[in-house]
Parts: sequence; structure tokens; C-alpha cells
Amino acid sequence: MSDSLVIIPTYNEKENIEDILGVVFNLPKEFHVLIIEDNSPDGTAAIVKRLQKEKYEGSLHILERKGKLGLGTAYLTGFKWGIERKYEFIFEMDADFSHPPEKLLALYDACKNGADLAIGSRYKSGVNVVNWPMGRVLMSYFASVYVRMVTGMKIMDTTAGFKCYRRNTLETIPLDKIKLRGYAFQIEMKFTTWKYGFEIVEVPIVFTDRQKGTSKMSGGIFNEAVWGVIKMKVGSWFKKYEKPARLAPNGGK
Repeated sequence: MSDSLVIIPTYNEKENIEDILGVVFNLPKEFHVLIIEDNSPDGTAAIVKRLQKEKYEGSLHILERKGKLGLGTAYLTGFKWGIERKYEFIFEMDADFSHPPEKLLALYDACKNGADLAIGSRYKSGVNVVNWPMGRVLMSYFASVYVRMVTGMKIMDTTAGFKCYRRNTLETIPLDKIKLRGYAFQIEMKFTTWKYGFEIVEVPIVFTDRQKGTSKMSGGIFNEAVWGVIKMKVGSWFKKYEKPARLAPNGGK
């Protein structure tokens, strides 16, 4: 039984899913993978089910949903699934190779050595993004600047979606109260982790835009982030963020 679960949400990823799973399952550490599949019309689910039987029985899992229900709800579903099964380290990763799967090892090491959340960061050591138009790079970078200004967090890549949580971190966060559901979900999860006083470490990565398949980004994603961050910050003034006694200080490490 692996101590690590990698959650990969999918929608129309037939061109990438078999390759990304092949890389993850060939890493020198054993990972289990949970696919959160949002009813892809391209047959992604069928590929995953075939691989379950042919190659990865017991280590590859799939939850199928009725449609595109949002990135945030996909990860929340995966977090609860992983917590119930007592995985110690729970990862988020995209299916399209924009997140270098070999860096799962560095994220794991960071949490194994004391971090409560490890972030695969595009901006920890400069701007490490490949194949994005300059306009998108600037928008992403300054989105993180904006989030830091509003929230007070010191995290360089506040919108990153390549992460590893220790299970006790996710058990502490009231997951059902996370409100943002699109890509701003990533910001709210980091902010909540930070407000609870957990240790957050950024691991530098090189982010490479997808070579196959279609991007899921849209203008509405950034609108949600802009206004959602302000509402999140104001809402935090009326909440208490207290670790259970068994976790403070540095509990579970």
C-alpha cells in the first residue's frame, strides 16, 4: 500500500492520460493515482478502465462524475476519498504534462521532511514557464502579485495547481466550507492552509504548456479570481483558524 495518492482531474484527455500514467507509475517511488473523470466525450474513462485491468490494478482508481462540475469540486471529492483511505500524502496534478511528473518526488520529499503543503512553483526562482504567450505569462505572474497584496501571503505562485498536502492538513481544513470552485479554488486552499499556520514550502518547477489536447482556461476564471480573493479575504476576518491541539505546534511531523 502506497502512502501517496495523486489526484488527476480529467476532461477530454485521451491524448495524454496513458502517457502521464506511464510516467507516474514508473517513478522510483510507488504512487497511487485517482482519476476524477467528468464524463469526457472522447473516451478518456474507457482508457483509464482498460489500464486498470491491464497494467495498474490496485494502484489506479477512477471516480466518474456526470459532467463538468468544476476543478474545485473534483479535488474536494478526491481529497475526501484519499482521507478516508488514510493516504498520508495527497497530491494534485494535471494530466497534460504541464506539471512535470518527476517533480512528484521533490514535493513528496518536502512534505516528508516537515512541510504541511508543498507547492510546485513556477515563480519561486524567476519565471519558469515554457510555451505560453507573453500576455498569459504576465497575467499569471501578476495574478499572484495581486493575491499576495490582498491576502498578505508570501507565496510566490499563489495560483499553482501542482501540490502535495499532508493528510493532517486536509483533515484540519473544513473542506465543505471552501467556496471558490474554479481555478481560484487553488488560491483559497493555499490561503486557508496559511491562515491555519501550516508550514508551506515552494519547490521550483518548470511549467510547460500542454502539447496535446485543449486548454480549459477561460476569461471567467480570472474574473472569479479577482473578485473571489477579495470576498475570501473579507470573509476571513470573521473566522477562527485554530489547529486541533494534537497538531499544534508542528503536530504530525
